[in-house]
Amino acid sequence: SNALEVAHFLQQHPAVERVHYPGLPDHPQHELATRLLGQGRYGGLLAFELKKQSREATFRFMDKLQLCLPATTLGDVFSLVSYPPISSHRDLTLAEWQKMGITEGCIRLSVGIEDVRDIIDDLDQALRD
Repeated sequence: SNALEVAHFLQQHPAVERVHYPGLPDHPQHELATRLLGQGRYGGLLAFELKKQSREATFRFMDKLQLCLPATTLGDVFSLVSYPPISSHRDLTLAEWQKMGITEGCIRLSVGIEDVRDIIDDLDQALRD
């Protein structure tokens, strides 16, 4: 439930270009995910893209986070962020990233069990310029 609420928040944020989360109705696999996983059980992982598509903007965002921790792996009770170009997709070329839909502004977020308002507040303050 935290991830779905965070996904809705990010979807409305002016600094965010796109949110990838199967719990959102506009996700291309939403219907399939709902059928397979059940309503409201879409998991805690999501990805989003900043409007400013640069490594610098992404690092600035991640450096400002106070609650959400940067990590090289995802999946914990704590909220964690990962930058695919230097973690999970570091061995791929720019062309391979583009083919897979990975952008310079792409961030993966494993939403933890903290109070969802605290998670959203942390993301919001980090997204502000």
